[in-house]
Amino acid sequence: MFKTTISFLFMFSAASAFAPSIVVRAAPKTTAARTRHNQQQPLRMIGSILDLLGGAGKGELIAPEKALPGRETKMANIDGYRHYVLGNKLTEVPEGYKEAVFANGCFWGSEKGIWRLPKGIHSTAVGYCAGFTPNPTYEEACSGLTGHTEGVRVVYNPKEVSFVDILRWFWEAHDPTSGMGQGNDRGTQYRSGFYYFDDEQKALINASKAAYEKALGGSREITTEIAAASDYEKYGGLWYFAEQYHQQYLAKPGSRPYCSAQPQGVALPDYSEWSPFAKDSPEYKKHEPTLPASFWSKYAPKRGCSVVQEPNDVIDESTF
Repeated sequence: MFKTTISFLFMFSAASAFAPSIVVRAAPKTTAARTRHNQQQPLRMIGSILDLLGGAGKGELIAPEKALPGRETKMANIDGYRHYVLGNKLTEVPEGYKEAVFANGCFWGSEKGIWRLPKGIHSTAVGYCAGFTPNPTYEEACSGLTGHTEGVRVVYNPKEVSFVDILRWFWEAHDPTSGMGQGNDRGTQYRSGFYYFDDEQKALINASKAAYEKALGGSREITTEIAAASDYEKYGGLWYFAEQYHQQYLAKPGSRPYCSAQPQGVALPDYSEWSPFAKDSPEYKKHEPTLPASFWSKYAPKRGCSVVQEPNDVIDESTF
């Protein structure tokens, strides 16, 4: 039975090379990215079938002991690489700045929405987070056999943009009730997640989740994974940068305007309604939103993942 299954998998992968139209995320137009994308399509399909055979088709994440072994060597050369739009180094975190890591579907569109916020964003990057395989490649992450989900890392100035603003964009930019996938992209590598670095982030993520679940109508359970970054230290760390060709992909010439996220057109309730902190506390004041209602009324995520059609530049504050 096992030999028959493996034979079928390789026959299926070979056939897939001639039928790219059945792959969920079609190959990008840029030559280098298209080549890499075509090369990994059969592995993605094999991984998806193995997921089904192993029970992951029921929405199950691969067990850590069954994940690919990985390696000690970094697979993405990001050292010195600068953000294609913002110009800052992806790896640097200036003094006083903070990090946020989340996942809400295909990371190309997820990243673009955040780098366009009008102030306070030092850099964004795409990568593989919350998995069990050290230093995975894109192909491995796409197979579902590493436990990673496609994520976005944000380095931001909390004096200019609030963590609450980033949270609001996160919730409104996708469907957090969709389990192991987002839109047409299905699999554990597309699951929704938000990962905290301190207790204040944890409190804000959990409180905003409850508020957004209520705003969605209460009958739809949010499936977003919420976990501490430190939970993944035993697997080498929470975050691994993706390859250079994925970074700020939608801003690059020849990119394919792809996005699978499913914004619900529902706003996160006002911070004053759900903040986990007492209104007279310094924590409440510290995390008050910095983006005004006029910004959200004009630029909030819209149904249909319209971010791919938006300009690549940072949103001008004079426009709202």
